[in-house]
Amino acid sequence: MMLGEKEIAKEIEEGKAALGIEFGSTRIKAVLIDSKMEPVASGAFDWENSLVDGIWTYSLDEIHNGLQTCYAELKKDVKAKYGVSLKKLGALGISAMMHGYLAFDKNDQLLVPFRTWRNTITGQASAELSALFNYPIPERWSISHLYQAILNKEPHVKDVAYVATLDAYIQWMLTGKKITGVGDASGMFPIDIATKDYNAGMVEKFDKLIAPYGFSWKLTDVLPKVLCAGEDAGSLTAEGAKFLDPAGDLECGCPLAPSEGDAGTGMVATNSVAPRTGNVSAGTSVFAMVVLEKDLSAAYNGKIDLVTTPSGALTAMAHANNCTGEYDNWIRLFGSAIETCGFKISKGELYDKLLGEALKADKDCGGLLPYNYISGESMTEINEGRPLFVREQNASFTLANFMRAQLFTALGALRTGMDILFDKENVKIDRLTGHGGFFKTAEVGLTCMAAAMHTPISAMETAGEGGPWGMALLASYMINGKGRKLEDFLAEDVFASAKISSVEATKEDIEGFNVFFDRYTKGLPVEKAAIAALK
Repeated sequence: MMLGEKEIAKEIEEGKAALGIEFGSTRIKAVLIDSKMEPVASGAFDWENSLVDGIWTYSLDEIHNGLQTCYAELKKDVKAKYGVSLKKLGALGISAMMHGYLAFDKNDQLLVPFRTWRNTITGQASAELSALFNYPIPERWSISHLYQAILNKEPHVKDVAYVATLDAYIQWMLTGKKITGVGDASGMFPIDIATKDYNAGMVEKFDKLIAPYGFSWKLTDVLPKVLCAGEDAGSLTAEGAKFLDPAGDLECGCPLAPSEGDAGTGMVATNSVAPRTGNVSAGTSVFAMVVLEKDLSAAYNGKIDLVTTPSGALTAMAHANNCTGEYDNWIRLFGSAIETCGFKISKGELYDKLLGEALKADKDCGGLLPYNYISGESMTEINEGRPLFVREQNASFTLANFMRAQLFTALGALRTGMDILFDKENVKIDRLTGHGGFFKTAEVGLTCMAAAMHTPISAMETAGEGGPWGMALLASYMINGKGRKLEDFLAEDVFASAKISSVEATKEDIEGFNVFFDRYTKGLPVEKAAIAALK
């Protein structure tokens, strides 16, 4: 039974609520949950990465301002809804988009601008490390960024004292501890599933590889310590409390969960941390996670990541850099056209109406072919972004077909990776659950995803909350797990009465996507030609 407003207010005042904050690609969001694991308040800050000197980045000032503004908005929401001030927390957790490269020197100064997961500039490092380890090392991983900087002879590398992901950086700012969760760490460097730590044999190989450069550091000197869900990840310091809440209302001392990447929080938010479960997180980027029963038989040129759940279970990830970003741009354009004609429409209604048209379209999108590549796409071996729309003269150019094509192309690179798992590795999935902005227009998102994955897709009513809620659950697990496995805590305390909607694609929907996907695959040379022609 859900708590009433007075009960929620009492829990907040007593410092029993748990908070999750996630740094997504286009939004930083905070979700506060009560003892029933229900979201009771939220705050957000919208932001965009910048392309500076060919590098996708966010500045430290943007990161700090975004975090503080997001938290301030959460405080306002708590006050407006419950009439109390947010001063104490039961537990706190930080998550963020995975991978990337934040390098600091011994004086804690940032050496080069933050290099996000979106950059596809580490191809040589990715290939060499994958061969050295006989293990997939994608371009996005922190170790690829570090080694590419070494190969490029970048002068800052000799001064590296700490390499962090975004969530590990914020964890450091709040607790003073250089640690991260195992799921996030698995996007920095390969994890040994037996030890739940960096793979010692691969660490040794890497240290030997870079020995001729004469650096004063070894790899484990500069990476964060690895912790599993539920382990002690420090507490909020006085400086950390002031950093998060410059107004000075927040008390220090609350425990922090090990910080996590957005892949791990997505698994938690969809109850997909046990073998044969999986989830699809679809927003600015899209990735599918499947908890494996056994290791993969091949590395597949780095197209499938091997990461872990927040508890350290081996998980296959098919990741695409681009998902909703380009159709967001188109919808904004259509919204501007509507306003130019003198009409008003809310953002939510605009999305629902335009995306809803996709259900009326030809199953194969009528011959239309867009590419949503705002940035490069490693899965399809495209190294730069060129959003593109092309059609034959006799294609059925309708609004419905255009919107369906935008939704389908958002899943094209993901399908490329999932075909490896389904067709080549014969991976079995009992259930696949979706979350993220792609599913906010529920029937549309579920239908298109089910067609693309040729697998039934489920979504929970909390799908729109996504990663921040998942991080709040990990924070709650810190104080309420009582020695249970994470999957048992989620099954018993969180999802026992969850409301779930599921869609199984029709034969016609699946065949329609397959026709579109064949067109998408054959059309990739057009995308490459656009990159060559438009410099």
